[in-house]
Amino acid sequence: MSTDLLGSAFIVRVGVTCLARYKNLSFTVWDVGGQDKIRPLWRHYYQGTNGLIYVVDSNDRDRIEDAREELNKMLNEDEMRDAVVLVFANKQDLPNAMTAAEVTEKLGLHNLRHRQWFIQSACATTGDGLYEGLDWLSRTLSSKR
Repeated sequence: MSTDLLGSAFIVRVGVTCLARYKNLSFTVWDVGGQDKIRPLWRHYYQGTNGLIYVVDSNDRDRIEDAREELNKMLNEDEMRDAVVLVFANKQDLPNAMTAAEVTEKLGLHNLRHRQWFIQSACATTGDGLYEGLDWLSRTLSSKR
């Protein structure tokens, strides 16, 4: 994990886990990856989850339905019932990337009832959109305290 974008805000612990401080909050962040064979393990990370950051490859139209199914599976888990959702529509720098509005529609975000969510256009390689998304997450989690 690169720490260039946020400087010392991220402290890598064990490859998939890091502690993050942003604004007034401290986070334990789990990068569970998206490979098919490890998806059944995701549920082991849900306990105590207050927020979910879901990163979608906006340029991969062939797998957006899969992304929708996996998001819905996660959000239907009992441990995730109170989690707010931040979706990063990543790879916005690519010419054929779906817009945030398209990703919203394809993921069915408007169908999420009784759950706070936000979608942010982003580009991981430049950091575009990162702070805007994290600002929303920080404000939203702070207001739930």
